[in-house]
Amino acid sequence: MTGKMVLWLLLSCVVTYFVCGIPFGLIVGSKEGHIDIRRVGSGNIGTTNVARSVGAKAAGLTLLLDALKGFLSTLIWSHVFANVLFMGNFERMAPTADFGWMPSIIFLFAIIGHVFSPYLKFKGGKGIAVGFGAALGYIPAVAMGLLLVFLVGAVPSRYVSVGSISTAISLPIWAAIFGYAPTTIYPLIIITLIVVWAHRENIKKLAHHQEKHFSFHHSGDKDKNA
Repeated sequence: MTGKMVLWLLLSCVVTYFVCGIPFGLIVGSKEGHIDIRRVGSGNIGTTNVARSVGAKAAGLTLLLDALKGFLSTLIWSHVFANVLFMGNFERMAPTADFGWMPSIIFLFAIIGHVFSPYLKFKGGKGIAVGFGAALGYIPAVAMGLLLVFLVGAVPSRYVSVGSISTAISLPIWAAIFGYAPTTIYPLIIITLIVVWAHRENIKKLAHHQEKHFSFHHSGDKDKNA
């Protein structure tokens, strides 16, 4: 890599980390429900806990904003890399190409920022919404595959965690199916490991039949453990 490429990559990773670290679930929960989402339900700042502890509207907004920050990160930086480093040659950024790993690294830092938020003492969400958005901005075909896996896992079981964990595991598999370059897939494998790790408590609850089905908070409901 050239010095110019290294500098742009470092800049993009830092910006992505701080942008994707924005805890929209906490912000929306405070604005819509006037509560600190970290102190109710599971204490997680993600869509599921917002849905259970605040309501459908707040959950939808959290989902949208978390997905949007991931989407814009991979989309914008892919364009920046192509224009600044490769004279507008977007083919060099393709996931099957020699520099497809660069947007893949941005994808990884979007997940790192969300799961280890710099604004919450390196705690955060579990990476599903931001991950879907990041995939949509860079590898939309894989994003559709991820959505399919999530629905197949979550809808019949009514466990969001089942859909989420299955989706994370399927990420590098979809990439391999679509013939992406190994250097593009390696960061995706790390993403899978991070997201599965973020769901470690859910895995324990599933194993002990203690995981709760998905539900929305309704006015007058007491706080539920998420």
